[in-house]
Amino acid sequence: MNFYERHVLPHLIDCTCGLGQVMKTRAAIIPRARGRVLELGIGSGLNLSFYDPDRVEGIFGVDPSAELENKARKRAADIRIPVEMVPLIIEQIHADSASFDTVVTTYTLCTIPDAVSALREARRVLKPGGELLFSEHGIAPDASVRRWQDRLTPVWKPFAGGCHLNRDIPALLQAGGFRIAEMTKRYLPGPKPMTYVYTGVAVAAT
Repeated sequence: MNFYERHVLPHLIDCTCGLGQVMKTRAAIIPRARGRVLELGIGSGLNLSFYDPDRVEGIFGVDPSAELENKARKRAADIRIPVEMVPLIIEQIHADSASFDTVVTTYTLCTIPDAVSALREARRVLKPGGELLFSEHGIAPDASVRRWQDRLTPVWKPFAGGCHLNRDIPALLQAGGFRIAEMTKRYLPGPKPMTYVYTGVAVAAT
């Protein structure tokens, strides 16, 4: 890991993922979490303030970035919900099957090397009747924007921690064993190749 990845990138991720419009998408979905929650890519803990302590009994956060963990621990100390964080490869969740009521993924599927494997693991640990809550940026509906996403992604990835601008979020969820129950799609303010966001709820496919 070089100097940029260790010292610059964590602060850049925290700042960009904490922008006002992005935080509004988090605020729109995170309060729906209930019971025992698994957060994939907890990062610097930007979702933590949106969890409802009357609905959530505990949060288990996994993330491969130890550099972001200190920020997450500080945010965890400010809420009334127990939070456990483990620096794990997200595709390999060390938890029993059917052990979580809610799985949360926000601005994470763009970066996970094998997003389908991670989602299959999420499905495995989700209880029957549980929900996956998501807010993710990804492939845009406009052909001209998609072309820019394809052009920019190889250049963007090294500077953005492996982030892909052009991942098909609904297709990834389906391949991971989920069915989308609710979803909104829209551009956030900003450059269109980076700002098309999918937010919603998915359940295990039968």
